[in-house]
Amino acid sequence: MRATQAPGETMQIPQRQRWPGTALAALAALAALAAAASGLLTAPRAAAAEAVAAAPPAEFRGADLTLGEQLLREHRCAECHTRLFGGDGSAIYRPKGRISRPAALLSMVEVCSVELGLQLFPEDIQAIAAVLQRDHYRFPSTPQPRARDDLQ
Repeated sequence: MRATQAPGETMQIPQRQRWPGTALAALAALAALAAAASGLLTAPRAAAAEAVAAAPPAEFRGADLTLGEQLLREHRCAECHTRLFGGDGSAIYRPKGRISRPAALLSMVEVCSVELGLQLFPEDIQAIAAVLQRDHYRFPSTPQPRARDDLQ
């Protein structure tokens, strides 16, 4: 969704709806973890509860993955990456390279939006980055502790 304005017209920016299910999913995950910790769940259910609790990084929570997939197709991101990097274009996704944290991924999507004049809303950028997080980067929910050389 993009705001358009005809000459002499007042610009109206569309509002995005937030899905109330996001908060409910978080509560369900917490309840499942509490039940698993108290021994109320069987092993298969406990494993499922752990999988639900493995939430994406905070930067991507609540992102609309369907919208992100749609925008990736609509703006032909894979085609552009193929032209720039060759092969199937996936060489651009280097989790161990310069995109090493969620904020850097959001910034890179923003750079693409600006460079190509896509005029994406922040929610659009978050949605695209969340799909890339899910499909390519898989950053952990919390930062991994760094090894310190002086602690040996």
